[in-house]
Amino acid sequence: MSVKVAISNDIFQCLVRLPASVQPKVSKFITQFQADPTGSGINYEKIQNASDEKLRSVRIDQAYRGIVLKPERGDIYMLLWIDKHDDAYDWARRHKINVNPETGTLQVFIAETAEWPSVEAEQTEFELKLPGAFAELKDKQLLRLGVPEEQILLVRKLHNEVELDGIQHRLPQEAYEALYLYLAGSRYDEIINERELIAEDQIDATDYDAALQRLSTRSHFVVVDDELELQKMLNAPLDQWRVFLHPMQRKLAEGHKNGAVRVLGGAGTGKTVVAMHRAKWLAENLPGERKILFTTFTRNLALDIKENLNTICSAELMGRIEVVNLDSWVSRFLRKRNYEYQIVYGNDNEYWKQALDLAPDDLSLPEAFYREEWERVIQPQSIETVEHYKRASRLGRGTRLNRAERVKIWAVFSEYRNLLSANRKKEVDDAYRDAAALIERDSSGLPYAAVIVDESQDMGTQAFRLIRCIVPEGENDIFVVGDGHQRIYGRNKVVLSQCGINVRGRSRKLRVNYRTTDEIRRWAVNLLEAHLIDDLDGGSDESRAYKSLTHGESPRVEQFNTEQQQTEFVRKLLQGYQQEGRKMEEICIVARTKRELEKLIPELNRVGINSFRLSSDTSDRLNEGSIRMGTMHRVKGLEFDEIVIISVNKGIIPLDLAVQTTGDKVERRRADLEERALLYVAITRAKKHAILCAYGEPSEYLQATVSEPTP
Repeated sequence: MSVKVAISNDIFQCLVRLPASVQPKVSKFITQFQADPTGSGINYEKIQNASDEKLRSVRIDQAYRGIVLKPERGDIYMLLWIDKHDDAYDWARRHKINVNPETGTLQVFIAETAEWPSVEAEQTEFELKLPGAFAELKDKQLLRLGVPEEQILLVRKLHNEVELDGIQHRLPQEAYEALYLYLAGSRYDEIINERELIAEDQIDATDYDAALQRLSTRSHFVVVDDELELQKMLNAPLDQWRVFLHPMQRKLAEGHKNGAVRVLGGAGTGKTVVAMHRAKWLAENLPGERKILFTTFTRNLALDIKENLNTICSAELMGRIEVVNLDSWVSRFLRKRNYEYQIVYGNDNEYWKQALDLAPDDLSLPEAFYREEWERVIQPQSIETVEHYKRASRLGRGTRLNRAERVKIWAVFSEYRNLLSANRKKEVDDAYRDAAALIERDSSGLPYAAVIVDESQDMGTQAFRLIRCIVPEGENDIFVVGDGHQRIYGRNKVVLSQCGINVRGRSRKLRVNYRTTDEIRRWAVNLLEAHLIDDLDGGSDESRAYKSLTHGESPRVEQFNTEQQQTEFVRKLLQGYQQEGRKMEEICIVARTKRELEKLIPELNRVGINSFRLSSDTSDRLNEGSIRMGTMHRVKGLEFDEIVIISVNKGIIPLDLAVQTTGDKVERRRADLEERALLYVAITRAKKHAILCAYGEPSEYLQATVSEPTP
């Protein structure tokens, strides 16, 4: 009889926590169990007082046991837990595994009521008289939200999010998420519709095979048929993103789409993971030999994505996926077409100075205004004539101009463009526009069936118009992921529909943060709380129901009188981590500017603390044992156990040069939002701990949280 082995994602967490001397034995056992769970070498033992009579223990060595579901009938075995002998048996006595009769999901949860907290003991007499937070929901509705029947009574005692968080680890993840969304204001039918549960006449609670095929079960169970794939999982047990996807993530990553798709999500929600799995699915399923172009804004992020794709794709699939940042793609494309211009990244200061000599004195506009007008109005709208400029929309600009005033200042823009052209130079937006024009005339040489865009919030209008030209409109054509909260490169708000990319009816939002603790998430979200964030298609985005599943310490704020005191704090902190045997590569020192890092590096080298500067040309997989150091821009897309942000001072965060040299109040607000987004990005790189250090006068972003300076 052929058998099927399912492995819980908890097993890989168990493996990481075990002593290094035990891990090889456990890996060997898992491999043996996966190959043949009925073999003579697997000794099943009954567990007295187990919550679930189907559970058995299996011997790994004298000290360690595994907990397995051994079927009374059928051919599906499940490996659920591994621990020391007594702890493993205790786990089995408290936990139960069932198929939810409404969702069909295979659920592992604490069933022993003695383990439940006394919710009533935490409540005031007034609260005890109030109806529970879920009083309006029927039992069947709670079941359909994922609450096991055994836990319905417990859930009905809850009144608020704090109490829900108190029992989070006892609930199946799908139940906790649904209950949180309900408390955050989502309606019951919205939650059910978003999950897109398949209506089934009757779910067989004993049919584990059917349960294992459902998306919600596949988020925490995997059936491994390939021993090589199992070995990859055992060799990298923390890389669960390779195998276990949230149901929403898997629905987005897999299957044919009727057209372009937009995916939004806060930091840590797995947008890039979804994009990578989408690339893999397309490479596996699209007919023919045409390629998938996977592009992003920065070169270093493209390197990291390519390296991660190699862990989930075979060499054959990688042959169909081209990973490159968009600037590099455009440069290569134009070279092949004998492009005569040098691409200028950013404004050319020399030519701007010459062009500004033509600025009219009577309008008294600051120099910064002209650059901003060029970047916010002229370039995004492809304006090349004064007549076009006179009619152009200037929505969102802070300085009003009538038509006569536009005519007066046009000379500056015309002169700047002429100077660039005369010197055979063009800005990036011009290069994008020229590449798009070449493709529109002749697209026969392009090998792409689909384009995937990561970190889309950092791309401008001309970039998306080019992307629209690279692949024809149709099924599976464009897949865009991004988050307006993380826009850090000063781009205008993009409206995808105005770029020819129609995502209507095919837009989704990821709400579960898998990276950071909820305490770090709340701190970061608070930075942007009062600011309107766009959704990349003309609407606004919000952080409602954005939630982390893990908890920990709130970010620490350390303030010092002098820079030297900050340096000493960081040095002692890192030396302490070395003595504790911490993995130094899981710690990153982050600063707003390179200068702040360059001042710190020699001090660390002097005491034997090795550091690795993150750069745009290398991925972050090198120099194990060295702490990472990078600017806020550079750490985007990365993650670390701990982030230490230094010099969170007035004048540095926000950077005076970025905020105070703007042309008007509107641009100052825009620059301030970008600086806030930078700090948001930096602190959300932390998975477990975050420390913010300031010396002298702290940043205004810290004013509400800073205590007295450390002497």
